[in-house]
Amino acid sequence: MTSRIEHAFVTRTRPLLVACLVAGDPGYRESLGMLQEIDRAGADIIELVMPFSDPVADGPVMQQAIQRALSAGMNTDFLFSLIRDFRAGSKTPLIILTYANLVVQRGIRSFYLDAAEAGADGVAIADVPLEEADPFCKAARDAGIDPILFVSQTTSRERLRGIVARAGGFLYLVAALGVTGVRGEVDPATLECIRTIKEMSELPVVPGFGISTSHQVQAYSRAGADGVIVGSAIVKEVGDRVGRPDEMRAAVGEMVRALVVSMA
Repeated sequence: MTSRIEHAFVTRTRPLLVACLVAGDPGYRESLGMLQEIDRAGADIIELVMPFSDPVADGPVMQQAIQRALSAGMNTDFLFSLIRDFRAGSKTPLIILTYANLVVQRGIRSFYLDAAEAGADGVAIADVPLEEADPFCKAARDAGIDPILFVSQTTSRERLRGIVARAGGFLYLVAALGVTGVRGEVDPATLECIRTIKEMSELPVVPGFGISTSHQVQAYSRAGADGVIVGSAIVKEVGDRVGRPDEMRAAVGEMVRALVVSMA
């Protein structure tokens, strides 16, 4: 059976936009409204970050959003409730980005089964290396969830083969070394990495980390990327308008629409 993620890539006519939000930022009701807004604005896939108290892969913008969400009471149960509430009105593919501690704490098998029941389509775990990925990937596949794995310009060909053999949905290419955050330039090594991966795998390749402009989107598209992930730039629009939910939704919707146009 074709997953929603696979169907999105198979039927695409342009690179896909994966739009990212932090679950529960700045509160549950506002977060649901933001999910619905980026869906209406044309996001092809939604990435929902599960707040974690030690987000080692995230830069200041995401860390602040994560703290807002945690302060508002967001937890794993509420994450799944949020996905269920969103899924009641949308079939847009949705992936969860989280950390291993939260998955293990719930029980690996239980986490993936609960994610599938809520309506998630994929799970990416930021701090699980290839050597420890098998239990997570097996639980994902058993639950009908795509295991999204990470690659970067520093990934060796041998290691890439192991990742490709286990991954599902798409390969999450870390486009900039370091933590998440808006950056101005496109690293030529990342563009070359896209070409290398394409030679070795039929899985879609989707860069993330530091992407915010149409120039970057077009550069990745020309290099063969199947989509791009935009996170911190969208989340910053939320953070700049906390307490003004109507302005928040309008700003985020406008950004997503502009990004979609730039990808046409």
